[in-house]
Amino acid sequence: MSLELTAKYDQDWTGDHVGRSLAVVRPRNVEEVAAVVRWCGANNVPAVPQGGNTGLVAAATPSGDGRELIISLELMNSIRSIDPADGVAVVEAGCVLADLKAAVEEKGAFFPLSIGSQGSCQIGGTISTNAGGINVVRYGMARSLVMGLEVVLPDGRIFRDLRGLHKNNTGYDLKQMFIGAEGTLGIVTAAAVKIQPKPSQCETMFLATASIEDTIRLFHRIRQDAGDLISAFELMLGTSIQRVCETEQGIRNPLPQLYPAYAIVEVSATGGPPLRAWLESYLAQHLEEGQLLDGVIAESGEQVANIWNLREGIVESQARLGVYLRTDVSTPISAVADFIAKGTELVGRLVPGAQVHPYGHVGDGNLHFNVLRPLDMTPSDFQPHIHRIEAALFELVDKYDGSISAEHGIGIAKRSAFRARVDSVQRDLMTKLKNVIDPQGLMSPGRIFSKE
Repeated sequence: MSLELTAKYDQDWTGDHVGRSLAVVRPRNVEEVAAVVRWCGANNVPAVPQGGNTGLVAAATPSGDGRELIISLELMNSIRSIDPADGVAVVEAGCVLADLKAAVEEKGAFFPLSIGSQGSCQIGGTISTNAGGINVVRYGMARSLVMGLEVVLPDGRIFRDLRGLHKNNTGYDLKQMFIGAEGTLGIVTAAAVKIQPKPSQCETMFLATASIEDTIRLFHRIRQDAGDLISAFELMLGTSIQRVCETEQGIRNPLPQLYPAYAIVEVSATGGPPLRAWLESYLAQHLEEGQLLDGVIAESGEQVANIWNLREGIVESQARLGVYLRTDVSTPISAVADFIAKGTELVGRLVPGAQVHPYGHVGDGNLHFNVLRPLDMTPSDFQPHIHRIEAALFELVDKYDGSISAEHGIGIAKRSAFRARVDSVQRDLMTKLKNVIDPQGLMSPGRIFSKE
């Protein structure tokens, strides 16, 4: 395969990570995947499974030595079955997440995994990275939605359990080994996933507060009063909203002025009393008490889309300034506001004038604490500072007993930081598991842990 044909497989969507593959194979079924893996074992060829290539840690990007074979799952994109009564859908790894969500919705059901890249990411990749997204606060990570897997093992054997049982306590839960393993223990080729009744009510709110602390207090209050009706709770700062509205065409602030902090809150229910009347009264009470400065409940699908575009537009708006620091950290929810304050102060000391844009899924403690260059600094001049800022922020995360990777994984990009933090028992167990399942070390070598 020519370099021109393999180019899209040899780099991630950001362009930050670029490699050179030996070749790209696109199997059409699990037997072909198994045959390719057996060939790799017989010829000592490293293999890297690849889905929609939307990852951010280079787990699916080939190395630069031209030895690694890319196994693309994009042709294995069938939805084998959807059964709302059983609450299970069986889908092949190459199916795009948005396509699965649409197909499930046509059957009157709902698949809750929702992430910004859902128009191009694939089911196998979301499972192999244990994707998170906006609905984790109610439905959990991808791990919580997987009921069974079909996986090609590094020796070419096929592990199959797609029964989709809601309860099964017969021995070890083997599927859990492959969820979040980033392709290092096998290739996910199909999955049985949990689907839910489709919500009959869904209300989206855009709420303004005086501070990050007030936004966190608002979350705890709504969580107490609304319980599991909350399906999403996202934090953004006024500086990020201003930047999105200035740089992204067609996206507007639904409130008449700019405020220090914002929350996007989504509540949904299947049946039950009307949510909207309760929410209007509930928010009016918060406005009267001063915990909210302003807010709006979306009146139409167009308004809902605009509110979520404010959130998704943050990534595009930041990229317009060139290279910048993307992080994916988590802390206890109670520590989010303090972490943002100390992180902002830390960045200001390291690179005066750097622009801090923390945002994310604070309902589960996950922040994307991103840092853009000062306006008077060129992207090339800012580049050397990125690793230094990231290392300092990771040390701050450690002080809160947090995680340096809440949902993006480790891949190649974060393996040094991961290795410095994983304790000896965890490392021993992970290494032994890898060596037993993949003794040749040919499945996504160098991901998570460096090559030994």
